[in-house]
Amino acid sequence: MRAWDPELLAREAREATDRLGVPLPERWYARTLEDFRAALCAPEPVTVNFSGGITQACWTVTRANGPYRVIYLPSAGYFALCVDSAFGPLDIGVHGDAIGCFASV
Repeated sequence: MRAWDPELLAREAREATDRLGVPLPERWYARTLEDFRAALCAPEPVTVNFSGGITQACWTVTRANGPYRVIYLPSAGYFALCVDSAFGPLDIGVHGDAIGCFASV
């Protein structure tokens, strides 16, 4: 355990604050949008697994991006990021608009 050092704590807080809220470069947004467009697919029905053993009928809207893909939950009216598993897609709690879910990977 580290000794309590007010100067060190203040410096670490300043450095963290300096990084927070800094916009990503424009090229990051352009590349993410390009990758998202390339990953889009015709919607396909899929059964998604949720915690507690719950399953729901959803729609896949992107091809896999590594082990991840974006699905649409019609019952909730929003998109979700899922990870592929041996039992099919698993909701990992990242919800919102499609590009936001995709960009969170």
